[in-house]
Amino acid sequence: MSTKVLVTGANGQLGKTIKELSSDNEDDLDFVFVSKEELDITEAKELRLFFNNNNFDYCINCAAYTNVDKAEKTPKIAFKVNAEGVKNLAELCKVTKTILIHISTDYVFDGEKETPYTIKDIPNPINEYGKSKLLGEQFVQEVLDGYFIIRVSWLYSKKYGKNFYRTILEKTKTENKLFVTDAQIGCPTNTESLAKYIVNLIRKNINIFGLYHFCDNKVMTWYDFAEQILKEKKLTSQIMLIKNSNYCTFAKRPKNSVLLNSNSLT
Repeated sequence: MSTKVLVTGANGQLGKTIKELSSDNEDDLDFVFVSKEELDITEAKELRLFFNNNNFDYCINCAAYTNVDKAEKTPKIAFKVNAEGVKNLAELCKVTKTILIHISTDYVFDGEKETPYTIKDIPNPINEYGKSKLLGEQFVQEVLDGYFIIRVSWLYSKKYGKNFYRTILEKTKTENKLFVTDAQIGCPTNTESLAKYIVNLIRKNINIFGLYHFCDNKVMTWYDFAEQILKEKKLTSQIMLIKNSNYCTFAKRPKNSVLLNSNSLT
């Protein structure tokens, strides 16, 4: 019998990457991909009907409000999706005995620690986005026993969505100077790496539930990451990259977003 897997937020960069990966799937995994327009996790009645009409073994929640600056200005929207919507999912997963794989973020931490964050470190978000994601985590932990919460650092896709990698390349089309901050450190994490990790959790039927940290292992600043992108695309001779230590954004961001990978399950 096939394993049925629901992927919410399927039009985001991670959802699209999982969909691409699943197209090469040789296992007996049956993926169902739904966008926000097809299934809004903040609509409890709609969600309940959808779950009752299907029989999912897993739910990978890629649905999230991820605009950090806008979340600072309109926190109600962020909390509605990242907290209340996640609570809706968790409650239905409990009723239907569906294992929830929920994607969270390094932004649950304040960034003041000088070493990588572990799963034992106490969260202390410094912006509304981080607060909303932390509340979502807490709802999952309160409601469910069978869950994976996977915190990720600096997620990006080379193919899909709006992210730092694609923004840098877009800017090179119209600008010959790029100003990039070196005041924050993290581990840029490719959606392909995360997608493979998640699918392997399902494929191997891992049941060591709980909280995990996942990221690609190379620590760098945003400036370092931009430099890596330009080198990869052989653009270093055409684009001048300039460090901007005074880079300011509307929302506060953690200076240290480095996560210590949990012991690998896959």
